Amino acid sequence: MIHFNLDARVTVQEVAPGREVLVFDDALQDPDALVRLACAQQHDLQPSPHNAYPGIMFPLDATLRDRTTDFFSSMARSRLGARRVLHANVRLAMVTTPPAQLQARQTIPHRDSQSLDASQTIIASVLYLFRDASLGGTSFYRAQQGDLDTRRLIHDSSTLGAAEFAARTGIPTAYFQGSNAWFEHLATIPARWNRLIFYDGGEFHCGSIDAPEQLSGDPAQGRLTLNGFFTCSRRAA
Repeated sequence: MIHFNLDARVTVQEVAPGREVLVFDDALQDPDALVRLACAQQHDLQPSPHNAYPGIMFPLDATLRDRTTDFFSSMARSRLGARRVLHANVRLAMVTTPPAQLQARQTIPHRDSQSLDASQTIIASVLYLFRDASLGGTSFYRAQQGDLDTRRLIHDSSTLGAAEFAARTGIPTAYFQGSNAWFEHLATIPARWNRLIFYDGGEFHCGSIDAPEQLSGDPAQGRLTLNGFFTCSRRAA
């Protein structure tokens, strides 16, 4: 059984003024249990071509989703400006895509809140289930261009092939790193075994994949994470 640690050590990192990431270390009582679960399902997995995630995802039952949601609600929800949880999606996932095979939309930071109503917010979470910190944490960014130009870039990344997108924008077909004319790097939360982070999914972010040659399809060795997305009503200002 998977149980969260209500005595997990919590710290707050401000990635920009008024923009916080909550960091819980030692988040699970037995994190190895999730690694074993992923290993048991490993041979049944397939990439999802319709999902922007650059890798594979593992099916989970409602129990783990509900326990993750309960931990979020009691430990992080109000601090991040959210009220009632309207919908939750929790999944085990592992980055496996080689850089040369990335879709255009996988080569830039993204937001999880593109289609939300203004009265709602989405809080995202990542629980790192690997011990090799060089596999990468999570980075946060600020758009460098105006809203219209940024939206056009995001649209192009979803409609153009990777080569055409790279030629048009100068953004290479690779995992995003550092800053460029489009996005300014604000902060990176380093990965750590059994570390769980919560943040506003409306912020530009992406996995910090600085050593893609180390990616693996083995859940016992690769960049395995538990990813959560919590659509909530927004707390009144």
